[in-house]
Amino acid sequence: MAVSYEEAVSTFEWDIPDDYNLPSVVEGHAEAHGDRTAVTFLDDEGTREERTYADVARDANRFANALAGLGVGEGDRVMHLLPRHPDAFAIQLGVLKRGALLVPCSAMLKPKDLGFRANDCEATTMVAHADLTDMVEPILDEAPLETRIVLDGEADGWESFADLLDGQSGEHDGPDVGAQDPMSINYTSGTTGQPKPVLHRHRWMRAFELVNAPYWWGVSAEGTAVPGDDGSEDVDLDEEFLWATTGTGWAKWFWSPVGVGLTVGASQLLYEGDFDADEFLSVMEREGVTRLCAVPTQYRMFTQTDLSGYDLDLTEALSAGEPLNREPIEALQDAFDITPRDGYGQTETVALVSNYPGIDVKEGSMGKPTPGLGTTIIDTQEETEVETGEIGEIAVPVGNPGIFDGYFEKPRLDEKTFSGDYYRTGDLASRDEDGYFFFEGRADDIILSAGYRIGPFEVEDALVSHEAVAEAAAVASPHDERGNVVKAYVVLADGYTGSEDLTGELQEYMKEETAPYKYPRRVEYVDELPKTSSGKTRRIELREREVEQFGE
Repeated sequence: MAVSYEEAVSTFEWDIPDDYNLPSVVEGHAEAHGDRTAVTFLDDEGTREERTYADVARDANRFANALAGLGVGEGDRVMHLLPRHPDAFAIQLGVLKRGALLVPCSAMLKPKDLGFRANDCEATTMVAHADLTDMVEPILDEAPLETRIVLDGEADGWESFADLLDGQSGEHDGPDVGAQDPMSINYTSGTTGQPKPVLHRHRWMRAFELVNAPYWWGVSAEGTAVPGDDGSEDVDLDEEFLWATTGTGWAKWFWSPVGVGLTVGASQLLYEGDFDADEFLSVMEREGVTRLCAVPTQYRMFTQTDLSGYDLDLTEALSAGEPLNREPIEALQDAFDITPRDGYGQTETVALVSNYPGIDVKEGSMGKPTPGLGTTIIDTQEETEVETGEIGEIAVPVGNPGIFDGYFEKPRLDEKTFSGDYYRTGDLASRDEDGYFFFEGRADDIILSAGYRIGPFEVEDALVSHEAVAEAAAVASPHDERGNVVKAYVVLADGYTGSEDLTGELQEYMKEETAPYKYPRRVEYVDELPKTSSGKTRRIELREREVEQFGE
């Protein structure tokens, strides 16, 4: 039966059992359909491995037993530094079976970043791939990592993962873990300052199962998509193959491969290899991927190749991390008759806003608030909701199960964050008359020029729609008369060279595409934009360059 957006919002309930925990959920899938493939692993060297749900559940218990033998238990913090790997799920679930907390780290971090995390949360254990142990060695004198486990190899002073599992039982009698017990410390990406240790409880995974799975991916544990207004048909999980391109070190890994793939019991792909548009498209075609979640940069790179040469089984394409520009949306519509659907949230939350399956996707919109969250837009100075069309801060009522409820051992930060009625995301948006949200940028990113408030995303979106522009970032640049002007940092598409003529062309183009006062009065061509290790543009770094060059 088709369910309208309004009905989904009005009938939503937070059904989170007290004894909910992710390892038990996966063990339930193993009992119900243990021979279903949980993960198909591929890499760019031709390796192919598969793990069924029965395999994952068994190996998680074996690893939990090994951890118990090493003295790892309730409340301990276990960092992991892993590539996309066929045993990644078993490692994470094994840690959780012990009542310990996962502290995911990305291979894109630097040793100093790992050292900061290890000391900040007082982690005692590290699980790292053999190719990544060199990142850990420099911090061992200053970090409390007493127990170190290496995957796929050996290293001095490290326990071998394979040796630890050898002879271990596929059953584990560990501590009782429930929905309110701590599960992970996920550090924010640090776009505006030091990363913050976001503490999540096991209920976070249930929140993903209730929100992200049906209202973004369009799947559920029962094997039925939450239909939209189009009356979409039930979805058979045995016929679905999910692929989220994220790495294991980021919250997005929990948002999709863990929070959706594992919680609903779906089959999914893990591909380990550098991004190449044609290779990724070939993998999708060859493996029969039906639902893809990628980041905007990857979608933009897809548009740089010939999409007509691929015959894909895709029924859904999802995007997250930053707003998706119109050019890749139109390219996928033309090539595959698929409209990518944005989802918005943070390390601290589940999907707060999404293009719910079945609703009309408005170009440039984040979608509508997901059911159960109460997401709204408030005035940046007062906690009152803004009017239609006004820019304000995206906010969620404090105490909602879909958001975190604290930072790890940071009471002052907790007090500051939760002292009001709302958790304030720091992201700005506006809402149209139909209830669709439109991203305007981080609160710190808004450009104030001659009395106008200009959101950087609208400028960037218009710029990348020009054929000469591959990527762009817009920031405030100090100006004596206007206070600030819009400055655009531009990465050019192949075959184009920066020049005064091109700058003039882009400026005239922008005046046609946006309100004239939003055009970039300053343009600088760069080879690449500064990014966080999770791939988000560090506009703060670009703003600092402008202040250094033009003054406050």
